Amino acid sequence: MVKLMKNMRKKKTSHKKYKFTYISVTVSVLFLSLLFVRGYTPFQETEENLFHVSVNGREVGVLGEKAQADELFLQARRNVAAASGGMVFMEPELTVVGEAALRGETDAEEDVIRRMEEALREDVYETMHRSYTVKINEYLINLASMEEVRQLLQAAVDKYDAEGRFTANLSYDRAREFGVYTARIVEAAQLETDDVQECYTEAGVQSFFTETSMEEVSEEEKDFDDYDLGILTMNFVEEVEVAEAYLPESQLTSLEEAIDLVIMEQATPSIYEVVSGDTLSAIEVKVDIPMDRIVEMNPDVLESVNSTLHIGDKLVITIPEPELSITRVEQKFYAETYDADVIYIDNDSWYTTDVVVRTQPSAGFRKVVANVTYLNDREVSIEILKEEVVQEAVAKVVERGTKVPPTYIKPLSGGWISSYFGYRQRPNVAGATSNHEAVDWATPTGTPIYASSAGTVARAGWIGSYGYAVYIDHPDGKQTRYAHLSRILVTPGQKVRQGERIALSGNTGASTGPHVHFEIRVNGRAVNPLDYVPR
Repeated sequence: MVKLMKNMRKKKTSHKKYKFTYISVTVSVLFLSLLFVRGYTPFQETEENLFHVSVNGREVGVLGEKAQADELFLQARRNVAAASGGMVFMEPELTVVGEAALRGETDAEEDVIRRMEEALREDVYETMHRSYTVKINEYLINLASMEEVRQLLQAAVDKYDAEGRFTANLSYDRAREFGVYTARIVEAAQLETDDVQECYTEAGVQSFFTETSMEEVSEEEKDFDDYDLGILTMNFVEEVEVAEAYLPESQLTSLEEAIDLVIMEQATPSIYEVVSGDTLSAIEVKVDIPMDRIVEMNPDVLESVNSTLHIGDKLVITIPEPELSITRVEQKFYAETYDADVIYIDNDSWYTTDVVVRTQPSAGFRKVVANVTYLNDREVSIEILKEEVVQEAVAKVVERGTKVPPTYIKPLSGGWISSYFGYRQRPNVAGATSNHEAVDWATPTGTPIYASSAGTVARAGWIGSYGYAVYIDHPDGKQTRYAHLSRILVTPGQKVRQGERIALSGNTGASTGPHVHFEIRVNGRAVNPLDYVPR
């Protein structure tokens, strides 16, 4: 019995041992399995060990450390900015909420960064692109890259340099507080050798011989074949500066549009039509352009500032110019006909309307090498380097008057035009003509009639169908006639002033009613009085 009780105690003890061992092993296995679960964070009873991360209210992942969220957020912002190629403006908000958890999963860093980038892009409200502002005097234009700036400036050069001898060069101005480039035009060959060519200063005997040699070459007469023809120099007329900037895409101009805006001529030529009484000096004041410039713009109309203007002449007073202008000096060879300068002989006893050609011109023929200066397409000046005249030109010789011709006024006050100059229906009056060589002003009998211009009374009295009439000869060769008068107040040979009363209107001779018949004759031929007097 005692032995049986001992065996039973042994069995009971062994069972307890096995049970304890089973529980210990089970707990150990569970603990180890938790350690190997992906993203497991060891449990800490009092500290936060899982962090939920959101960007602009959008959850982007779970991390095991709060500092890790800040690092990944900074990297995501850098990635968004780098992908945009410019300066990005946004209002990002990072939110991190921590918790103390027994266990939990964390997200891979690359997934969190990707989601952060997606959230940031949704809230980007403007991207500022790195760009370049080209300043041409006060004109500004924005381009996307420095390469486009170079292409724009080179297009301005290539417009006139078909041989490709010159290039637009940008140099960094280190003296400026901010990064600014200045533009100039240089010879392409010179630009390639500037970095390798050594400059030195000659001195002593060598300098003397070099200077002497250059003087001998310059004094030696060149033949036409010895000149190096083509473009010698090119320059931008305006000051061109380029500055780096950050701008929204809406403010950038495409290269094609920039070329049109900067290089192509923008203005439309303005035309001035010459009217009665105009002189070149008066037009100069009206349009605020010097006379020699007006002559230069109108070679088909004007030979010089002394050229005679005619009513109806149309003068160009503006020339379209691009925003960026090019000046260049080109050495050229001409084999051409040419005209000698006009020779003017001033006659102080003649009026300015009197012009007589004394010698007809004859063109000459010559060979010339010259340096021609251009502003864009317009020739500005020419310097002849060598000239060989094959046939001399004969100059045109013109004699012209210098006195200002007299003016003419309406011969009465009031009245209304009852018959114009020219052909008309024949009035039912004996002696009247269908070719009316005057202007008639209807007016009551007795209206004062005045001399239209100063002169000498040639005739005064009854003159056939004119009835009572007055003829006045004027110094410029014209004659005025006043007919159908009721009373004459002057006598032949009398000198009269402009506006002096010479008669009273009437209805004498071949007349259909009270009026004054007014004629102006040039060299005996009747002309329209309304071309000379106001109505």
